[in-house]
Amino acid sequence: MSIWPNAGVAPFRFGMPFGEAMDIARDLGATVSHQAGAEQPPGQYVLTLEDSGFQFVLFFPEDRAPASVELWRFRKEDADINVTFDGLDVFRGREVEYDDDYGTYLLPELKTTFANNSSYEYPTDDEGDPLYFDYVLAPTRPGPLTGRAGRGGSGRLASGSRKSWRTLDRSVH
Repeated sequence: MSIWPNAGVAPFRFGMPFGEAMDIARDLGATVSHQAGAEQPPGQYVLTLEDSGFQFVLFFPEDRAPASVELWRFRKEDADINVTFDGLDVFRGREVEYDDDYGTYLLPELKTTFANNSSYEYPTDDEGDPLYFDYVLAPTRPGPLTGRAGRGGSGRLASGSRKSWRTLDRSVH
């Protein structure tokens, strides 16, 4: 699946009707969780793929079309899930460098945040730092990308090369 800033995260598109999103969730075999009484939008819907622990979190505001998609990394390392951004594997990429001490990397022009902010025991390097991002937020609306401080800088996710996310920021539209 691919991350398309301002368009969605395959297979979920921004602007798609709620019913279509839930049909896709059912086709994926996802377990759908939501707040009591939120069987219909507005609300947040957590779609969990039980075999891997991978999660989509869809937020549907009043207008009944997704306003954001969050992705949470799978829990099983051998999961048959690849999430790409401009050809780079977001959740299995190497040599992650963060913009700040909070483990985030922001692409403000694309309104997209990459982070490592879970307490789950994902693989780490020799210094104990996470090897991979474990979270992506792709919103459709301008505004704060995350509750954390971030500076948008020279963070990189290398996949065979040290291609800068800043370069990707300008090349993906």
